[in-house]
Amino acid sequence: MRDAFIETLTELAAQDPRVMLITGDLGYGVLGAFAERFPDQFLNAGVAEQNMTAIACGMALSGWRVYTYSIPNFPTLRCLEQVRNDICYHDCDVTIVAVGGGFSYGQLGMSHFATEDLAIMRALPNMRVVAPTEKWEAQDLLRDLAQAKGPAYLRIDKDAGGRTRRAGERATLGEARRVRDGADATIIATGAILREALIAAERLAAQSVDCRIEAMHTIKPLDEAAILSAAAETGGVVTLEEHNCIGGLKGAVAETLLSAGARVGFFRSIALDDMFPTVVGDQPYLRVRHGMDAAAVEAAVLSALSSGKPLGRLAESA
Repeated sequence: MRDAFIETLTELAAQDPRVMLITGDLGYGVLGAFAERFPDQFLNAGVAEQNMTAIACGMALSGWRVYTYSIPNFPTLRCLEQVRNDICYHDCDVTIVAVGGGFSYGQLGMSHFATEDLAIMRALPNMRVVAPTEKWEAQDLLRDLAQAKGPAYLRIDKDAGGRTRRAGERATLGEARRVRDGADATIIATGAILREALIAAERLAAQSVDCRIEAMHTIKPLDEAAILSAAAETGGVVTLEEHNCIGGLKGAVAETLLSAGARVGFFRSIALDDMFPTVVGDQPYLRVRHGMDAAAVEAAVLSALSSGKPLGRLAESA
C-alpha cells in the first residue's frame, strides 16, 4: 500500500504545488523519487515528530496541503498533543500518513505495533480516520482526502490487502464497500486484515454458511447505514480489525447499533485483547498467535450461529 500511496501523492503533487510531504526520517527507498522530483515539496524533519507536526500545522495555516509520514505510533502517539492542539484544534489541512498498521512491523516489538491508533485518532474532533483494506482503495481514498478539508489519519498497511475490486469500482470516503453478499452473518473489516475475512467466508460457504462482507475502510465518518443494514438483513455482525478490542472498529460499530436501537442477532469482535503483546514475529504469525486470523473469524461465526437462532437465511429456512 505504501507504494500505491506515494504513486498517487506524486500525481497530486504534480497537479498542486501546495502539496507538501514531510517525513520523520523514514521511507528513503519509497520517498526518494518524490524528493528528487519535488525538492521544494519535500522535507525530512528528522526523528522529531513533535516538530514535524508543528511544522505541518504552520505550513497548513499558510496555505499548504501537508502530508506527514512515519510508522503509525510515531506521528500519532509520540506527538499526540501537537496533533490535538495544533492540527485538530485549528482544523488544518494535514493528513497524517501512517505506514504499517497493526502488526506490520511485528518483528520490532510492541513499540512498533499500531494497535491503539484507531481508537485515539477517532476520538479527536475534526479528524477523519481511514484504514484502506486494499492497495487500490488507498489510492482512491487519498484522492478523496485531497479534495476534503481538515485533518485526516490515513493508516496504510505494508501488505497489499485483498484483491476484490470489480470492474469500474471505486472506493469512496465514508462509504463502506460491499465485498460479498450473504444473509447468515456480516463480517465488517477494516484494514488489510480484510484478507482473513475473505478466506473465512470461503471456508464458511463450504459449510453452507453465507457471509456478507463489508470493507469498512473509513472509521470516521462511519457508514452507519451499512452497519444498520447488516443488523437488519443478516443473522448478526462480526467485526474484524488488527487493533485493540477497545475503541476501534468494534467500538464504533457497537455504538452505532446501540444508539439506533438496532436489533442484531449476535455481535462478535475479532481483535487484539486489551494487552501489550510480548511476542514478536511477522504479521501472519502474530495474527494467528492472537486469534485474529481466518480460523478465528470462521470459529466466531459458527459459534454465534450455534448459540441462538439467527435472523438471516438460516432462520427463514428453519
